[in-house]
This record gives sequence, C-alpha cells and structure tokens, in this order.
Amino acid sequence: MAFPVDEKYIKETELELKVEFPTVFKYQMINNNGGELVSDDYEFELFPFFDKSDKKRISRTCNHIGLETKNAKDWNNFPENAIAIGADGFGNLIVLLHNGNGILNEKVSFWNHETGMCEVIAENINELDE
Repeated sequence: MAFPVDEKYIKETELELKVEFPTVFKYQMINNNGGELVSDDYEFELFPFFDKSDKKRISRTCNHIGLETKNAKDWNNFPENAIAIGADGFGNLIVLLHNGNGILNEKVSFWNHETGMCEVIAENINELDE
C-alpha cells in the first residue's frame, strides 16, 4: 500500500547510499512511497523509502530502498552503480544507475538476476506508472 513520504526520508537515503535520486522519481515517491507498477510487459513492487515517522510506517517500509540495495550488492553480477528500487517477485530488480558520480539517471532498468544484464525499460518512473 503506497502512501506519501516526507522528503527528509529521501534525503536520509541519499546520504546513506551516497547518491542523488532523479527529481521525477522523488516526486513520484513523495506522493506514493512504494506500491505496485503494472504495465502490459511488467509488474513490480516498488521499494519504499524508510519512513521512521511512526511504528506503522516503520513496519510498512521495512523493505526499503537502502536495505534492498545493500542486500542486492551481495548478489553475483549486481552492478556497482545500481540502486534497487523494485522487484518482480522472481529475483529480478528494477534499478536506477549512475555513471560513478552518484547522480542517478532517470532511466529505469531491468536487472536480470540470472544473466546480470541491465536493460532500460523506461525513460523515467512515470512511464511505468501509466
């Protein structure tokens, strides 16, 4: 279940992961922190930003972007420059990538856990949320 999140929790995650999320992604998540993305080709559960405002939100956001990214970095072939933002339930992730500078690109990529390959599937998060 998606719900709004205060931008301070996004900033905390940026500091923790040493990245800067794209503006379009931030606005999407401020309004709907997590939730599902369903298109003709894909179905993903978006990871939320960790919201520590109360016990209910802590519980709802325990599978947050920071934790899921740290877990994914232990997997074989997970890109060093990737931040995990969602999963398809089959071990594959959707990720945002940076070029080594920490500034994440708006393009959303599908990371295949079997091949380790990333493929751009949307120009930005809003393209998947139509």
